Amino acid sequence: MKKTKSFISLALTSMLAAVVIAGCGTGNQTATGQAPAPSAGDKKTLVMATSADYKPYEYHDLSSGKDEIVGFDIDVAKYIAKELGYELQINDMNFDGLVPALQTNRADFVMAGMTATPEREKNADFSTIYYDAKNTIVAKKDSNLTKPEQLAGKKVAVQLGSIQEGAAKKLADTVSGLQITSLNKLPEIVEEVKTGRVDAAIIEDTVAKGFVENNDSLQFTTMEENEKNGSAVAFPKGSPHVQKFNEVIKKMQENGEMDKLIKKWFGQ
Repeated sequence: MKKTKSFISLALTSMLAAVVIAGCGTGNQTATGQAPAPSAGDKKTLVMATSADYKPYEYHDLSSGKDEIVGFDIDVAKYIAKELGYELQINDMNFDGLVPALQTNRADFVMAGMTATPEREKNADFSTIYYDAKNTIVAKKDSNLTKPEQLAGKKVAVQLGSIQEGAAKKLADTVSGLQITSLNKLPEIVEEVKTGRVDAAIIEDTVAKGFVENNDSLQFTTMEENEKNGSAVAFPKGSPHVQKFNEVIKKMQENGEMDKLIKKWFGQ
């Protein structure tokens, strides 16, 4: 009887030890520190860092009564995560803290309308470009305003807080007398051009195309710029996710999903 009790006690002790050891794992990470491939019924989580103050790429939407981060980048990230079998966690932080978050392993990737500049590439790896934004000059067809230097002494409308607003301010440093009018809504900006209250507008190419197609009196001309404005996903150096993200981005570009999201967020 004592031998039987001792055997049972030993078995229970071994089982408890196994449970304790199993409970001391690293969550979503393997022993190598890398997240294992997701399996059915056992989804892992990818942490996305962003700076949700950059509409329409990512911003806080309170219209439903709750605070929700939405935008073009968010939809792209959700699609990629779903394709790869991951849950998505979005962390909002200051823009200048995004790359440091990658360096300290507080995020698996960053999407924030970010351009892969040489300086950033020293500290992060980047995906292929998923959205290549180009700025255009939108003006009346008879205005002869097609080049930045022709905007000297002119009133130019831009969307408040946009890349184009920043581009216009930079342009004003070299183009004499350029006056900037910042407005909230793109339809309002186009209306200002149509009525002549401003001479031109600087608008992203995808958006400009849609407005010009519906307004015969307008034209748009792509601005030649030295800087590349394409948005890419940023990762920690050596991240195993880069190739998989690139594969899904390519798929989205080929199956029309990327165009659909571009029209959703930039085409209205």
